[in-house]
Amino acid sequence: MAHESDPARVPQRQPYVLVVDDNPTNLELAVFTLEVAGFEVGTASDAAEYRRVLAARRPDAVLMDVQLPGSSGLELARELKADPATAAIPVIAVTAYAMKGDEQRMRAAGCDAYLSKPLDVATFAQRVKDVLRR
Repeated sequence: MAHESDPARVPQRQPYVLVVDDNPTNLELAVFTLEVAGFEVGTASDAAEYRRVLAARRPDAVLMDVQLPGSSGLELARELKADPATAAIPVIAVTAYAMKGDEQRMRAAGCDAYLSKPLDVATFAQRVKDVLRR
């Protein structure tokens, strides 16, 4: 008989990802894909909402659209990484406008990874898992 503290019997906490995107279709696709893969997901559609959600619950990772109303996603990533309390949270930048030099700009802003839109639903959740393992 398994003991109450048997690790095999203790439910594992699912990683919590905060998805920040102002496009409702992109937000819905990211949330659905991550939830199917077993993640808990929080959402925000602009900088102010992102800050409120972040203050309420610390995510395991942030999936950040680069183009947001009210503030650039890269500016929000810099803000997150500048705070010692949140600096270790991985940020995955997402953009529809992939241009030469973008990855370097995103990494310079503190982003840990970079994805192009449209998101590839076949590999998207695995990419998030890979970033969380680092």
